[in-house]
Amino acid sequence: METIKLRVSDETLRDGVQQVGLFLEDDAKRVLAHLIAQTGVHQIALMPAVHESEAVLVRGLAAEGLHRQVVASTMMDRQYIDQAKACGVRQIILFHAVSDRLLCLREPNVQAQPIGAEAACSKALTERVRSRMLEKVVENLQYATSIGLKISFAAEDASRADFDFLVECINVFQPYIDCFFLCDTVGVLTPEKTYIWVQDLLQCTHQPFLSVHFHNDMGLALENTIQAVYAGAMGISGTFSGVGERAGNVALEQVLHGLRARFGWEVAGIDYEALPEVVDYLTQKGIRANPPYSRQARQFETGIHVNSLIRDRNSYAVFPHAEPDIWFGRCSGASNFRYLFETHLQQSLTQAQYEQLRSAIKALSTERKRSFSTAEVLELLDQGILRVF
Repeated sequence: METIKLRVSDETLRDGVQQVGLFLEDDAKRVLAHLIAQTGVHQIALMPAVHESEAVLVRGLAAEGLHRQVVASTMMDRQYIDQAKACGVRQIILFHAVSDRLLCLREPNVQAQPIGAEAACSKALTERVRSRMLEKVVENLQYATSIGLKISFAAEDASRADFDFLVECINVFQPYIDCFFLCDTVGVLTPEKTYIWVQDLLQCTHQPFLSVHFHNDMGLALENTIQAVYAGAMGISGTFSGVGERAGNVALEQVLHGLRARFGWEVAGIDYEALPEVVDYLTQKGIRANPPYSRQARQFETGIHVNSLIRDRNSYAVFPHAEPDIWFGRCSGASNFRYLFETHLQQSLTQAQYEQLRSAIKALSTERKRSFSTAEVLELLDQGILRVF
């Protein structure tokens, strides 16, 4: 066996727990975090901004000796950066969309248009949106650096981004970051494309530290990740057992054993005997990834995803024949309720009312330890358990 250096970033407790219907008690998350830490992975990502209980968990894990591995996945704003710092972490993953589709969807000038972003964004507007994005990200990278945080940048929807703009992002952000994550957010890559894409990016940039974070919508995340490493990627990101929203993420244990079986490569620092302990723990909890192309793989709960789906059907759903199934829980946003009222009840509420409902469903989901389907939320409204004020 040959030992190789490869940074392994775990997302089980961040991206993984966004899987609809997956609910772990805080004590179970703590146990899981320590089991994951024992495998030797370099990063264990959580997201303090999701809920106060998540911030408490991050602070606790940092105090329990995991401060070198725990990393806060952080939205692009000073308040979230400050929150991550206050939780005791030393490193954060700042994330932002880089594809024109998602950038334009989140652009105020086109948000009122209920059509695909590619049609809504003119060439001139696209250039302005890209420029503003670069300025915003650099401003936040500089701020996070100034308060002593080590930073990785996650390029959301990188696989659908304009290649030249992606190269520009890598080169502009490189002075401030430790790692650049290439995200195949909706799982559209193929192995052949992945190998060429990673090689081309390495050749067109200044040898950045590239890591890959691939989703499994088409069932290709494992082979895509192996091809990325073979092409020169220096890090991988995924979840144990491949859990996550829709059809989940690449399964870290499969990548690590796959590299072993395929090339005789063992990753330095990884305890291969500890990997089954994490998978066994998830299995005992009845937690497994949704199969690609299944009905469960069309379920969406995360607010930022639903907000985009409302206006652009193809923003987060890559299969045109399958309607998205919207759920409600701890990861929901106000947009989930906007979708519910405008699509199913043919009425509109104020943004403040949507925000109230979002807070109420988060509390109810935490109390009952579950997520709720659209039909169940309609029933909760009929029963007065959820109320509009």
